[in-house]
Amino acid sequence: MGTVVDAAAKKEANGSLADLNPTVVFVLGGPGSGKGTQCANIVQHFGYTHLSAGDLLRAEIKSGSENGTMISNMIKEGKIVPSEVTIKLLQRAMLEGGNDKFLIDGFPRNEENRAAFEDVTKIEPSFVLFFDCSEEEMERRLLGRNQGREDDNIETIRKRFKVFLESSLPVIEYYNSKGKVRKIDAGRPVEEVYESVKAIFAPKNEKLTKCPFSLSLMLTFSVCRLINCCKCVQDFRSYVY
Repeated sequence: MGTVVDAAAKKEANGSLADLNPTVVFVLGGPGSGKGTQCANIVQHFGYTHLSAGDLLRAEIKSGSENGTMISNMIKEGKIVPSEVTIKLLQRAMLEGGNDKFLIDGFPRNEENRAAFEDVTKIEPSFVLFFDCSEEEMERRLLGRNQGREDDNIETIRKRFKVFLESSLPVIEYYNSKGKVRKIDAGRPVEEVYESVKAIFAPKNEKLTKCPFSLSLMLTFSVCRLINCCKCVQDFRSYVY
């Protein structure tokens, strides 16, 4: 039985990710920062494909493949899954996804992941979407959610915070030095956080494409502008400008 690495290699023979020239956004944030919720919003409104490195690893394990068994054994033994394995899973998902815009959630987890991704795929992210949230708020959210998850206990949560700070923050600092970090204050209500997210992803001309004024009113504006006599001129101008 072939591994996912072999499958991705065969796929790359007919076209690589570099040929696809995809838009890649890394999505990083501590546990409970709300990045999963906001990724769902971005997918719905901006047409991205959401790829979670953790979900891909779990799906590979569940598939019962040779590669999945290897991943499962490594996790049980407390070992770190090699970057190449995770990256090949991401590559396969991207090449088979039928899209050219991807949110990669929870990856890279550390500097080694980051360097390996760029080396293997020959792609740099367009930017990193960083959900910045205090540990106190993330802890409150995780303890408050009722999902029956075994890792939602105070000891495990604090260990996850520590791992994130030690491993992922250097990745954020690296991309920040290149001007590629878009930092979101994720401690606010979901709706407010999404407004900040939307401002990053929305086309610059969206304000005009979503203009509440009707076509007839815009035509009226053109006429009124000639004689400068109508209050709608001021209203319309204040909206656009």
